[in-house]
Order: sequence, then C-alpha cells, then structure tokens
Amino acid sequence: MFAMSPTRPIDHAESQLIAAIIEGKFASGSMLPAERELAAQLGVTRPTLREALRRLERDGWITIHQGKPTRVNDFWWEGGLNVLSGIVRHSRRLPPEFVPNLLRVRADLAPSYTRLAVEHAPQTVITLLNARDVLDSVPQHWAHFDWTLQRTLAIASGNPVYALILNSFSEFYEKLAQIYFSIEPARASSAHYYEQLYQAALADDPAAAADCTRRVMRESVELWLQAASSAED
Repeated sequence: MFAMSPTRPIDHAESQLIAAIIEGKFASGSMLPAERELAAQLGVTRPTLREALRRLERDGWITIHQGKPTRVNDFWWEGGLNVLSGIVRHSRRLPPEFVPNLLRVRADLAPSYTRLAVEHAPQTVITLLNARDVLDSVPQHWAHFDWTLQRTLAIASGNPVYALILNSFSEFYEKLAQIYFSIEPARASSAHYYEQLYQAALADDPAAAADCTRRVMRESVELWLQAASSAED
C-alpha cells in the first residue's frame, strides 16, 4: 500500500499517513489498522510508528485512545495550524476552495496587524517598502517580497499571536504566491497597495493602512481565481 522512501523512517511514516488521510484512504471517522499491521504496511518498526502517530495526534490528524483503535479526525474541522502545510505538501491537487478560503482569513487578519504595525513601527514599514520600486516582473521575487512584508507587519504589530499564525503559512505562502503573481493584474494590484501603504506609513495613519490592506486582500480572492485558471491552461 505504501512506497518506501530514502527519508528517515519516522518522516516517511508521517508523510505516508498524512497523504493517505488527505486522499481518503483512511477516511474521516474511520479507525486506523492495528499497530502491527500498519507498521508492516509502512515498512517501519512499531516504536517508529508510535512516534509518527504521536506527531499526527499533535497536529490534529488523528485521535489516539489507549487500548482502543486510533480514530482518523475530520482534519478540516479538528486539525491544528500544522495541517495547513500538510495539505499543501501532500495533496496532489488542492481543493478548489482551499486558497480562496485562506485568502479570506488573511483578509480578516491582515488589516488588524497592518494597522498596529503602522501605529507602533511606521519607520520599519517605510524602510521595507523602500525596496518596492526595484521589483521586476519575476513572480518569485514578488512572492518573496510579499511574504517578507506580511511577516514584518505581523511582527511589528507587537502582538506575537499574529506572527505565530502567519508563521504557520511559511512552508507554502511563497509557493502559492508565485502562482498569484504570475499574472500582471495581481502584480499591479500589489504595486498599488505597496504605494498606498507606504504613504499611510509616511503620514503615520494606521486607519488608512488598514483600509488599503482590506481592499487589496478582498481583491486578491478574485485575482487568485484568475491566476489559478491561467496556470491550468
């Protein structure tokens, strides 16, 4: 059932189990096979399997009950933030609404941490945005700049919870952003946003910073659908 890999046995077991859960081989609400059987399927020792299962329970993929079969959770509703990166790493194809839903969550969070960043550390925002004019048309460069900006804003907000939430996106933010920035309208929208945010920081105007962030984040949902459609053509 499972293919062997040159990676460490525990990482192999964890990866294969996550992929099997995402793909529905182990459906939500079902029970995993007995430990001995599952270890044999994965080609790992039982101690290695137990450690992999503990990792999965930590992130919300499964629930372990001593003396009872291990239950597969509905990871969309019972999983933790680490499930996000697992979905991106192990899904052959992301569910259609995954990224739009992620962008809608960002649209709720980003205006708040951006307002606080401009309120508490406007010079930090200004200094970073001074580099916006050297961006070319390469999607990877835009993706890296945007990730750096969002993370800097979250940290500068002074609320570490914003940074913790955003850090959970770190493994896949730039990967998905490269698709987003592959179309010119997305780059134009962000360029306009960077300029508006720069002016808001210069004017020491947190409310304006939050407003322009809210607008661009809402617009990004439609632009993502456009970019994703272009990538599939």
